[in-house]
Amino acid sequence: MKIVIYTDGACSGNPGPGGYGAVLLFKKHRKEISGGFRKTTNNRMELLAVILSLEAIKNSDFSITLYSDSSYVVNAVEKGWLTTWKKRGFTKIKNPDLWKRFLAVYQKHDISFIWVRGHDGNVENERCDELAVLAYQEKDLHIDEWYEESISNRN
Repeated sequence: MKIVIYTDGACSGNPGPGGYGAVLLFKKHRKEISGGFRKTTNNRMELLAVILSLEAIKNSDFSITLYSDSSYVVNAVEKGWLTTWKKRGFTKIKNPDLWKRFLAVYQKHDISFIWVRGHDGNVENERCDELAVLAYQEKDLHIDEWYEESISNRN
């Protein structure tokens, strides 16, 4: 049995208000998830969309095909960057908090990552983008605490 996931992240400015969107498909079932943050980056939202999608799957018996237009996310897994980052203790990389969280959920599943070109007419990818943009346009956005704290510590 296979679960299909599409994910996307978006920002208005980078950094700026950001959002994530995901579509999870299983048999006849469809689940959409999204959320927004007041200040974050596009890559953080791309990765968070993947993490939250995988965290929503409680049963690890299914194989998963995950489609993303994020080279950052897909290449980290498919080109082995994640393995190197883990060996180095996630030092000197961007978004170590999210990569650690990703790794914890990634290891529970059998996942194939497929890169898709963004804004190229893929219906589900376009829907994820729409969800992400709508999410960051909401009022009372969440605070990306790790990101905002890391920014203030650099100043």
